[in-house]
Amino acid sequence: MISLAARDIGHNWAKFLLTGIGLGLLIGVTLTMAGVFRGMVDDAQTLLTNSGADLWVVQKDTQGPYAESSSLKDDVVRSIAGMPGISQAANVTYFTMQVSVLRHEGAKETRSMVVGIEPGAPHLPGQPSHLLAGRHLTKSHYEAVVDVKTGFRIGDKIQIRRHVYEVIGITQRMVSSGADPMVFIPLKDAQEAQFLKDNDAIVNERLRTALNPSFNRPSVPGLLDAVQNLQTSSRNVNAVLVRVLPGWHPDFVAEPIRRWKHLTVYTRDDMEEILVKKLIATSAKQIGMFLVILAIVSAAIVAFIIYTMTLGKIREIAVLKLIGTKNATIAWMILQQALGLGVIGFVVGKVSATIWAPIFPKFVLLLTQDALMGFALTMLICALASTLAIRAALSVDPAQAIG
Repeated sequence: MISLAARDIGHNWAKFLLTGIGLGLLIGVTLTMAGVFRGMVDDAQTLLTNSGADLWVVQKDTQGPYAESSSLKDDVVRSIAGMPGISQAANVTYFTMQVSVLRHEGAKETRSMVVGIEPGAPHLPGQPSHLLAGRHLTKSHYEAVVDVKTGFRIGDKIQIRRHVYEVIGITQRMVSSGADPMVFIPLKDAQEAQFLKDNDAIVNERLRTALNPSFNRPSVPGLLDAVQNLQTSSRNVNAVLVRVLPGWHPDFVAEPIRRWKHLTVYTRDDMEEILVKKLIATSAKQIGMFLVILAIVSAAIVAFIIYTMTLGKIREIAVLKLIGTKNATIAWMILQQALGLGVIGFVVGKVSATIWAPIFPKFVLLLTQDALMGFALTMLICALASTLAIRAALSVDPAQAIG
Protein backbone atom coordinates (compact mmCIF):
# COMPACT_ATOMS: atom_id res chain seq x y z
CA MET A 1 0.00 0.00 0.00
CA ILE A 2 2.98 2.33 0.42
CA SER A 3 3.67 2.11 -3.30
CA LEU A 4 -0.06 2.60 -4.01
CA ALA A 5 -0.15 5.74 -1.85
CA ALA A 6 3.04 7.04 -3.47
CA ARG A 7 1.64 6.27 -6.92
CA ASP A 8 -1.54 8.15 -6.11
CA ILE A 9 0.46 11.15 -4.85
CA GLY A 10 2.56 11.07 -8.02
CA HIS A 11 -0.59 11.14 -10.11
CA ASN A 12 -1.68 14.38 -8.35
CA TRP A 13 1.78 15.68 -7.52
CA ALA A 14 1.17 19.31 -8.58
CA LYS A 15 -1.87 19.75 -6.34
CA PHE A 16 -0.17 17.82 -3.54
CA LEU A 17 3.03 19.91 -3.74
CA LEU A 18 1.24 23.27 -3.92
CA THR A 19 -0.92 22.29 -0.95
CA GLY A 20 2.19 21.26 0.97
CA ILE A 21 3.84 24.61 0.24
CA GLY A 22 0.73 26.53 1.32
CA LEU A 23 0.49 24.47 4.48
CA GLY A 24 4.22 25.00 5.02
CA LEU A 25 3.85 28.78 4.93
CA LEU A 26 1.16 28.55 7.62
CA ILE A 27 3.41 26.31 9.69
CA GLY A 28 6.27 28.77 9.15
CA VAL A 29 4.13 31.61 10.49
CA THR A 30 3.16 29.42 13.45
CA LEU A 31 6.79 28.63 14.29
CA THR A 32 7.68 32.31 13.90
CA MET A 33 4.93 33.42 16.29
CA ALA A 34 6.17 30.92 18.85
CA GLY A 35 9.69 32.26 18.25
CA VAL A 36 8.49 35.83 18.79
CA PHE A 37 7.14 34.87 22.21
CA ARG A 38 10.35 33.00 23.07
CA GLY A 39 12.30 36.05 21.92
CA MET A 40 10.28 38.38 24.16
CA VAL A 41 10.97 36.17 27.17
CA ASP A 42 14.65 35.91 26.25
CA ASP A 43 14.91 39.70 25.79
CA ALA A 44 13.43 40.22 29.26
CA GLN A 45 15.81 37.74 30.86
CA THR A 46 18.77 39.15 28.94
CA LEU A 47 17.84 42.66 30.08
CA LEU A 48 18.06 41.55 33.70
CA THR A 49 21.23 39.51 33.18
CA ASN A 50 23.10 42.24 31.31
CA SER A 51 22.20 44.82 33.95
CA GLY A 52 24.59 42.98 36.29
CA ALA A 53 22.28 43.63 39.25
CA ASP A 54 21.04 41.38 42.02
CA LEU A 55 18.57 43.93 43.42
CA TRP A 56 16.53 46.75 41.90
CA VAL A 57 15.68 49.58 44.32
CA VAL A 58 12.80 51.74 43.08
CA GLN A 59 10.20 54.20 44.30
CA LYS A 60 7.91 52.75 46.95
CA ASP A 61 4.84 50.90 45.69
CA THR A 62 5.92 50.95 42.04
CA GLN A 63 6.97 48.18 39.67
CA GLY A 64 9.71 50.22 38.04
CA PRO A 65 12.01 50.81 36.41
CA TYR A 66 11.03 48.72 33.38
CA ALA A 67 7.31 48.28 33.99
CA GLU A 68 6.26 51.73 35.20
CA SER A 69 7.58 55.12 36.22
CA SER A 70 9.84 55.35 39.26
CA SER A 71 11.62 58.36 40.73
CA LEU A 72 14.28 58.49 43.47
CA LYS A 73 16.69 61.16 44.66
CA ASP A 74 20.18 60.40 43.39
CA ASP A 75 21.77 60.73 46.82
CA VAL A 76 19.93 57.62 48.03
CA VAL A 77 22.63 55.50 46.41
CA ARG A 78 25.21 56.55 49.01
CA SER A 79 23.16 55.36 51.97
CA ILE A 80 22.25 52.13 50.19
CA ALA A 81 25.88 51.39 49.28
CA GLY A 82 26.83 51.44 52.97
CA MET A 83 24.28 48.84 54.05
CA PRO A 84 25.31 45.28 55.01
CA GLY A 85 25.86 42.75 52.23
CA ILE A 86 26.12 45.26 49.40
CA SER A 87 29.11 45.15 47.09
CA GLN A 88 28.19 47.91 44.62
CA ALA A 89 25.30 50.28 43.98
CA ALA A 90 24.71 52.58 41.02
CA ASN A 91 22.13 55.13 39.90
CA VAL A 92 20.43 54.59 36.54
CA THR A 93 17.74 56.29 34.49
CA TYR A 94 15.60 54.76 31.76
CA PHE A 95 13.34 56.45 29.24
CA THR A 96 12.20 55.62 25.74
CA MET A 97 12.25 58.13 22.89
CA GLN A 98 13.04 58.63 19.22
CA VAL A 99 16.80 59.14 18.83
CA SER A 100 17.96 60.88 15.65
CA VAL A 101 21.25 60.15 13.91
CA LEU A 102 22.63 63.15 12.01
CA ARG A 103 24.26 62.21 8.71
CA HIS A 104 24.90 63.87 5.36
CA GLU A 105 22.00 62.00 3.78
CA GLY A 106 19.67 63.41 6.44
CA ALA A 107 18.42 62.61 9.93
CA LYS A 108 17.09 59.15 10.68
CA GLU A 109 15.10 58.33 13.81
CA THR A 110 15.28 55.10 15.80
CA ARG A 111 13.06 54.27 18.75
CA SER A 112 15.46 53.54 21.60
CA MET A 113 15.64 53.21 25.36
CA VAL A 114 18.03 55.87 26.62
CA VAL A 115 19.92 54.72 29.72
CA GLY A 116 21.79 57.09 32.02
CA ILE A 117 24.85 55.57 33.71
CA GLU A 118 27.88 56.78 35.63
CA PRO A 119 30.75 57.42 33.18
CA GLY A 120 34.17 55.97 33.84
CA ALA A 121 32.83 53.06 35.91
CA PRO A 122 32.34 50.05 33.61
CA HIS A 123 32.47 47.71 36.61
CA LEU A 124 29.23 49.06 38.13
CA PRO A 125 25.84 47.41 37.55
CA GLY A 126 23.81 48.90 34.72
CA GLN A 127 26.78 49.36 32.40
CA PRO A 128 26.90 47.80 28.89
CA SER A 129 28.35 44.36 29.51
CA HIS A 130 30.16 43.68 26.26
CA LEU A 131 31.49 46.02 23.58
CA LEU A 132 31.79 44.94 19.96
CA ALA A 133 33.75 48.07 19.09
CA GLY A 134 34.92 51.34 20.63
CA ARG A 135 35.14 52.07 24.34
CA HIS A 136 33.04 52.73 27.44
CA LEU A 137 31.86 56.17 28.54
CA THR A 138 34.64 58.21 30.14
CA LYS A 139 33.46 61.82 29.83
CA SER A 140 30.71 63.45 31.84
CA HIS A 141 28.86 64.77 28.80
CA TYR A 142 27.97 64.15 25.16
CA GLU A 143 29.23 60.59 24.63
CA ALA A 144 27.10 57.54 23.84
CA VAL A 145 27.42 53.77 23.66
CA VAL A 146 24.70 52.19 21.52
CA ASP A 147 23.34 48.73 20.82
CA VAL A 148 24.15 47.37 17.38
CA LYS A 149 20.41 47.14 16.57
CA THR A 150 20.19 50.93 16.43
CA GLY A 151 22.15 50.87 13.19
CA PHE A 152 24.43 53.66 14.47
CA ARG A 153 28.17 53.59 13.80
CA ILE A 154 31.26 54.72 15.68
CA GLY A 155 31.66 58.46 15.15
CA ASP A 156 27.98 59.09 14.37
CA LYS A 157 26.36 62.17 15.86
CA ILE A 158 23.02 61.47 17.51
CA GLN A 159 20.57 63.95 18.99
CA ILE A 160 18.81 63.38 22.31
CA ARG A 161 16.56 66.27 23.31
CA ARG A 162 18.61 69.46 22.98
CA HIS A 163 22.09 67.96 22.87
CA VAL A 164 24.20 66.10 20.31
CA TYR A 165 26.23 63.04 21.33
CA GLU A 166 29.07 61.20 19.63
CA VAL A 167 28.83 57.41 19.39
CA ILE A 168 32.04 56.05 20.92
CA GLY A 169 31.07 52.40 21.53
CA ILE A 170 28.91 49.60 20.10
CA THR A 171 27.41 46.86 22.27
CA GLN A 172 24.96 44.01 21.61
CA ARG A 173 21.89 42.31 23.14
CA MET A 174 21.21 45.42 25.22
CA VAL A 175 17.52 45.94 24.52
CA SER A 176 14.46 46.84 26.57
CA SER A 177 11.64 44.41 27.35
CA GLY A 178 9.89 45.89 24.31
CA ALA A 179 12.92 45.07 22.10
CA ASP A 180 13.97 48.72 21.77
CA PRO A 181 17.79 48.97 21.48
CA MET A 182 19.54 50.84 24.28
CA VAL A 183 21.55 54.04 24.03
CA PHE A 184 23.82 54.69 27.04
CA ILE A 185 24.71 58.29 27.90
CA PRO A 186 26.25 59.94 31.00
CA LEU A 187 23.92 60.04 34.00
CA LYS A 188 23.82 63.84 34.35
CA ASP A 189 22.86 64.25 30.70
CA ALA A 190 20.15 61.60 31.06
CA GLN A 191 18.74 63.28 34.16
CA GLU A 192 18.52 66.56 32.28
CA ALA A 193 16.93 64.92 29.24
CA GLN A 194 14.33 63.03 31.25
CA PHE A 195 13.39 65.29 34.14
CA LEU A 196 14.15 68.88 33.15
CA LYS A 197 11.68 71.12 31.37
CA ASP A 198 12.38 72.87 28.09
CA ASN A 199 13.83 76.40 27.97
CA ASP A 200 10.52 78.22 27.64
CA ALA A 201 9.04 76.31 30.57
CA ILE A 202 12.12 77.10 32.68
CA VAL A 203 11.87 80.82 31.87
CA ASN A 204 8.18 80.89 32.75
CA GLU A 205 8.84 78.99 35.98
CA ARG A 206 11.58 81.47 36.94
CA LEU A 207 9.21 84.39 36.35
CA ARG A 208 6.47 82.83 38.47
CA THR A 209 8.99 82.12 41.22
CA ALA A 210 10.35 85.70 41.11
CA LEU A 211 6.79 87.06 41.46
CA ASN A 212 6.11 84.86 44.48
CA PRO A 213 6.73 86.93 47.65
CA SER A 214 7.41 83.76 49.62
CA PHE A 215 10.60 83.21 47.64
CA ASN A 216 11.53 86.76 46.61
CA ARG A 217 12.34 88.23 50.02
CA PRO A 218 14.73 91.19 50.13
CA SER A 219 15.37 90.37 53.78
CA VAL A 220 16.68 86.90 52.85
CA PRO A 221 19.34 87.40 50.18
CA GLY A 222 20.12 84.38 48.04
CA LEU A 223 16.79 82.61 48.68
CA LEU A 224 15.37 83.37 45.23
CA ASP A 225 18.56 82.23 43.50
CA ALA A 226 18.63 79.00 45.51
CA VAL A 227 15.01 78.18 44.63
CA GLN A 228 15.55 78.95 40.96
CA ASN A 229 18.68 76.81 40.88
CA LEU A 230 16.72 73.90 42.28
CA GLN A 231 14.13 74.37 39.53
CA THR A 232 16.78 74.12 36.81
CA SER A 233 18.61 71.10 38.19
CA SER A 234 17.55 67.49 38.44
CA ARG A 235 18.66 65.07 41.11
CA ASN A 236 16.23 62.28 40.30
CA VAL A 237 16.95 58.78 38.99
CA ASN A 238 14.65 55.89 38.13
CA ALA A 239 16.36 53.16 40.12
CA VAL A 240 19.40 52.08 42.07
CA LEU A 241 20.93 48.82 40.86
CA VAL A 242 22.61 46.79 43.58
CA ARG A 243 25.13 43.96 43.43
CA VAL A 244 25.41 41.92 46.64
CA LEU A 245 28.55 40.46 48.18
CA PRO A 246 29.40 36.80 47.52
CA GLY A 247 27.72 34.53 50.03
CA TRP A 248 24.90 36.97 50.82
CA HIS A 249 21.35 36.09 49.80
CA PRO A 250 19.60 38.93 47.93
CA ASP A 251 16.42 38.56 50.02
CA PHE A 252 18.34 39.17 53.27
CA VAL A 253 20.09 42.20 51.80
CA ALA A 254 16.82 43.62 50.45
CA GLU A 255 14.84 43.47 53.70
CA PRO A 256 16.72 46.24 55.60
CA ILE A 257 16.46 48.55 52.58
CA ARG A 258 12.68 48.07 52.50
CA ARG A 259 12.41 48.59 56.24
CA TRP A 260 14.69 51.55 56.81
CA LYS A 261 14.70 53.36 53.46
CA HIS A 262 10.97 52.94 52.80
CA LEU A 263 11.65 51.91 49.23
CA THR A 264 10.54 48.94 47.12
CA VAL A 265 13.26 46.39 46.39
CA TYR A 266 12.99 43.64 43.80
CA THR A 267 15.15 40.55 43.44
CA ARG A 268 15.93 38.87 40.11
CA ASP A 269 12.99 36.48 40.56
CA ASP A 270 10.66 39.40 41.32
CA MET A 271 11.75 41.27 38.19
CA GLU A 272 11.33 38.17 36.02
CA GLU A 273 7.78 37.78 37.32
CA ILE A 274 7.00 41.43 36.51
CA LEU A 275 8.51 41.34 33.04
CA VAL A 276 7.46 37.85 31.93
CA LYS A 277 4.24 37.08 33.79
CA LYS A 278 2.78 40.59 33.78
CA LEU A 279 4.17 42.64 30.90
CA ILE A 280 4.36 39.78 28.39
CA ALA A 281 1.22 37.98 29.58
CA THR A 282 -1.15 39.86 27.26
CA SER A 283 1.10 39.29 24.26
CA ALA A 284 1.34 35.61 25.16
CA LYS A 285 -2.47 35.28 25.15
CA GLN A 286 -2.72 37.01 21.77
CA ILE A 287 -0.02 34.78 20.29
CA GLY A 288 -1.70 31.70 21.77
CA MET A 289 -5.04 32.62 20.20
CA PHE A 290 -3.33 33.24 16.88
CA LEU A 291 -1.64 29.84 17.02
CA VAL A 292 -5.00 28.15 17.68
CA ILE A 293 -6.52 29.92 14.66
CA LEU A 294 -3.59 28.84 12.47
CA ALA A 295 -3.97 25.24 13.66
CA ILE A 296 -7.68 25.25 12.78
CA VAL A 297 -6.99 26.75 9.33
CA SER A 298 -4.23 24.20 8.67
CA ALA A 299 -6.52 21.32 9.67
CA ALA A 300 -9.27 22.64 7.40
CA ILE A 301 -6.85 22.87 4.44
CA VAL A 302 -5.53 19.35 4.92
CA ALA A 303 -9.02 17.92 5.41
CA PHE A 304 -10.33 19.64 2.27
CA ILE A 305 -7.46 18.56 0.04
CA ILE A 306 -7.39 14.93 1.21
CA TYR A 307 -11.20 14.73 1.00
CA THR A 308 -11.32 16.09 -2.56
CA MET A 309 -8.49 13.77 -3.62
CA THR A 310 -10.42 10.85 -2.12
CA LEU A 311 -13.65 11.80 -3.89
CA GLY A 312 -11.69 11.97 -7.14
CA LYS A 313 -10.79 8.29 -6.89
CA ILE A 314 -14.01 6.75 -5.63
CA ARG A 315 -14.02 4.24 -8.53
CA GLU A 316 -10.47 3.14 -7.74
CA ILE A 317 -11.36 2.63 -4.08
CA ALA A 318 -14.41 0.59 -5.14
CA VAL A 319 -12.17 -1.63 -7.27
CA LEU A 320 -9.85 -2.18 -4.30
CA LYS A 321 -12.81 -3.24 -2.18
CA LEU A 322 -14.09 -5.49 -4.94
CA ILE A 323 -10.82 -7.43 -5.08
CA GLY A 324 -10.86 -7.90 -1.31
CA THR A 325 -8.72 -5.06 0.01
CA LYS A 326 -9.37 -4.54 3.71
CA ASN A 327 -10.81 -1.27 5.04
CA ALA A 328 -7.79 -0.86 7.30
CA THR A 329 -5.49 -0.94 4.28
CA ILE A 330 -7.51 1.72 2.45
CA ALA A 331 -7.61 3.86 5.58
CA TRP A 332 -3.83 3.51 6.02
CA MET A 333 -3.28 4.60 2.40
CA ILE A 334 -5.26 7.81 2.94
CA LEU A 335 -3.58 8.44 6.29
CA GLN A 336 -0.17 8.11 4.61
CA GLN A 337 -1.14 10.78 2.11
CA ALA A 338 -2.21 13.13 4.90
CA LEU A 339 0.98 12.51 6.87
CA GLY A 340 3.06 13.01 3.74
CA LEU A 341 1.36 16.34 3.23
CA GLY A 342 2.23 17.23 6.82
CA VAL A 343 5.89 16.28 6.35
CA ILE A 344 6.21 18.44 3.24
CA GLY A 345 4.43 21.31 5.01
CA PHE A 346 6.62 21.11 8.09
CA VAL A 347 9.86 21.04 6.08
CA VAL A 348 8.74 24.08 4.07
CA GLY A 349 7.59 25.84 7.24
CA LYS A 350 10.80 25.20 9.19
CA VAL A 351 12.98 26.39 6.31
CA SER A 352 10.79 29.47 5.79
CA ALA A 353 10.85 30.42 9.48
CA THR A 354 14.62 30.03 9.61
CA ILE A 355 15.06 32.26 6.56
CA TRP A 356 12.78 35.15 7.54
CA ALA A 357 13.34 35.14 11.33
CA PRO A 358 16.54 37.29 11.17
CA ILE A 359 14.77 40.12 9.30
CA PHE A 360 12.05 40.56 11.94
CA PRO A 361 12.34 43.78 13.99
CA LYS A 362 11.87 41.77 17.19
CA PHE A 363 14.21 38.99 18.24
CA VAL A 364 12.82 35.61 17.09
CA LEU A 365 14.15 32.65 19.05
CA LEU A 366 13.51 29.34 17.25
CA LEU A 367 14.03 26.50 19.70
CA THR A 368 14.48 22.85 18.76
CA GLN A 369 11.90 21.79 21.33
CA ASP A 370 9.31 24.07 19.71
CA ALA A 371 10.13 22.60 16.30
CA LEU A 372 9.71 19.05 17.60
CA MET A 373 6.44 19.95 19.26
CA GLY A 374 5.32 21.68 16.06
CA PHE A 375 6.15 18.56 14.03
CA ALA A 376 4.20 16.34 16.42
CA LEU A 377 1.19 18.68 16.33
CA THR A 378 1.38 18.86 12.53
CA MET A 379 1.26 15.07 12.28
CA LEU A 380 -1.62 14.93 14.75
CA ILE A 381 -3.60 17.61 12.89
CA CYS A 382 -3.03 15.86 9.56
CA ALA A 383 -4.08 12.51 11.03
CA LEU A 384 -7.26 13.98 12.48
CA ALA A 385 -7.98 15.89 9.27
CA SER A 386 -7.78 12.64 7.27
CA THR A 387 -10.65 11.04 9.20
CA LEU A 388 -13.27 12.75 7.01
CA ALA A 389 -11.69 11.34 3.84
CA ILE A 390 -11.26 7.90 5.44
CA ARG A 391 -14.91 7.86 6.42
CA ALA A 392 -15.93 8.74 2.88
CA ALA A 393 -13.66 6.03 1.43
CA LEU A 394 -14.93 3.32 3.76
CA SER A 395 -18.53 4.10 2.84
CA VAL A 396 -17.89 3.40 -0.87
CA ASP A 397 -19.94 0.50 -2.27
CA PRO A 398 -17.81 -2.04 -4.19
CA ALA A 399 -20.59 -2.19 -6.78
CA GLN A 400 -19.57 1.28 -7.95
CA ALA A 401 -16.54 -0.36 -9.59
CA ILE A 402 -18.80 -1.95 -12.21
CA GLY A 403 -21.70 0.50 -12.06
